[in-house]
Amino acid sequence: MSTPTALLLSLCVTGCAVSPVPQTPSGAREQVMETERAFAKTMADRDHAAFTRYLSDEAVFFSGPTPLRGKQAVANHWARFYTGVKAPFSWEPKDVEVLDSGDLALSSGPVHDAEGNRVATFTSIWRREAPNTWRIVFDKGNDVCACAKP
Repeated sequence: MSTPTALLLSLCVTGCAVSPVPQTPSGAREQVMETERAFAKTMADRDHAAFTRYLSDEAVFFSGPTPLRGKQAVANHWARFYTGVKAPFSWEPKDVEVLDSGDLALSSGPVHDAEGNRVATFTSIWRREAPNTWRIVFDKGNDVCACAKP
């Protein structure tokens, strides 16, 4: 192979390897919706290891008086929710919005206790950290107001 051809082929392969495929906001929205559902399924499946794979290294979770900072701190704190046979709560996405850039998204939806009663609403921020790989960077739940409960 001649040098110019090899160089051209090398540039093409390198360029193809590092350039993500452009994505529409609606396509990214569906990806985040599916990712959020899979993230929630880790609780139903009692799979803490899978839960941690959805966490960004920089994750910040508001799970008490002081935010949990970093993947390991979040994973350690949430491990207790994965110990029993039955999931203590569940969640599902209701709303997802994605920036036009397709790299940052917000998901939100209801949280239910083990009996199926709505007890909170979660809000999460997801970041696309690699092609087709969304990881959660912020998460916060808010209790449902007693006046709003059926």
